[in-house]
Amino acid sequence: MSVVLYNTLSRRKEPFQPLIAGTAKIYCCGVTVYDYCHLGHARCYVVWDIVRRYLRWRGYDVLYVQNFTDIDDKILNRARQEGTTMEAISQRYIEAYHEDMARLNILEADEYTYATHTLDGIKRLIGELEQKGYAYAAGGDVYYKVRQFKGYGKLSGRKLDDMQAGASGRVGGDETKKQDPFDFALWKGAKPEEPAWDSPWGAGRPGWHIECSAMVRDRLGDTIDIHMGGGDLTFPHHENEIAQSEAATGKPLSQYWMHNGMVNVNGEKMSKSLGNFTTIRQLLDDDDGLHPMALRLFLCQAQYRKPVDFTADAIASATKSWQTFKDGLLFGHTHGPQLNWADTVPLELNRGSEVVQRFQSAMDDDFNTSEAIAVLFELAKELRRQGNLLVHEGKTDGDSVYLQHQWSTLVGLAQVLGIEATPDSSPNLQAGPSDAEIATLIEQRLAAKKAKDFALSDQIRDDLTAQGITLIDKPGGVTEWHR
Repeated sequence: MSVVLYNTLSRRKEPFQPLIAGTAKIYCCGVTVYDYCHLGHARCYVVWDIVRRYLRWRGYDVLYVQNFTDIDDKILNRARQEGTTMEAISQRYIEAYHEDMARLNILEADEYTYATHTLDGIKRLIGELEQKGYAYAAGGDVYYKVRQFKGYGKLSGRKLDDMQAGASGRVGGDETKKQDPFDFALWKGAKPEEPAWDSPWGAGRPGWHIECSAMVRDRLGDTIDIHMGGGDLTFPHHENEIAQSEAATGKPLSQYWMHNGMVNVNGEKMSKSLGNFTTIRQLLDDDDGLHPMALRLFLCQAQYRKPVDFTADAIASATKSWQTFKDGLLFGHTHGPQLNWADTVPLELNRGSEVVQRFQSAMDDDFNTSEAIAVLFELAKELRRQGNLLVHEGKTDGDSVYLQHQWSTLVGLAQVLGIEATPDSSPNLQAGPSDAEIATLIEQRLAAKKAKDFALSDQIRDDLTAQGITLIDKPGGVTEWHR
């Protein structure tokens, strides 16, 4: 079975058939770097990170390119507010982006591209559009003739006659310069005290939409396999990208278009005006901050094209699920020595196993992470149960070799979803007292119990528990322990 994905352009699921067999050229619309990334960005880039990871796991040679929009009105406005430069603002929030994504275990792109690094390509593309009659200069600006492109609206399903003029994007212009209200800016003439670059049409800066068209072409060529982005970019941004690129090259910009659903907060759209706007670092760094893997689990428990609702109950559920996952993922490190495993390195994944086939079937069906996680949760839950049996009864009711294979399967498949736990992240596996020190403390606890000093007895138990040592009181005054 091949990977099947939903193509926004055709409005149906289609088998993934890349231009070159075994490869996948992917472009993902990145952030405009004027502020910290928010929960919606987390949803977007977790989703596309999983798609990218899965395609690689399925054997595709993936080239994943993501852009940074580092020329934009929002960046300029932020720079004015802070009395600094557009470059300084961009660099600060590019660095913040990388920090936030790393915490969510989102892989870095194979290549990052920047509007400021693609100015020659932008100007060249605008020139081609002008020569072909799709663009016109007007008073230092250059505009795209929307009605000239016969396929306009094919991605979003919108028709010009049904639309309201003015949804042309973030770099606006003097409406009196436009030949048609629907036309949008490709190049914007310089304004006083704003950054500007020389061009055949005079000093100025590019419009938002042309930046991505040029960056795709510069890094990946005329036609790519998959173009990704948030659902809010379908119109006008991606619609305008198609109009620009395809008018210039005469070729499809992308074979497949994929869009992720938005994030709501308590049933309402997330926005600063509603006071429910949350950045990734606020969410993770609050006093009762969410674990990054719990957030990742929350974001991929729903089908990627559907909206997700960020509520206290949903986060509590994701946190509980993460605890189960973590116990399962660390099972080998925690209990492998007790089970006489020669090593706590996961075994090679058996691609033909029933669990792996169920996981692959879910992910092949338009990256159904909800169903895939359900498969993995069964594994994690069972491993957690076996771990509890070991702690409290000293043995499991499952075969050691079988458990090692189950643990290896969980670890291997969870990595495909970017869900990982390391021994260092578990208090049970951090450096603690030596065996001799534990034995001494157990003796002290037994003496305290005989002297009916239960406060001291409980304190010793609690101190050891905090260091990852579990005490098991057996009949006859015997106390066993487990690290």
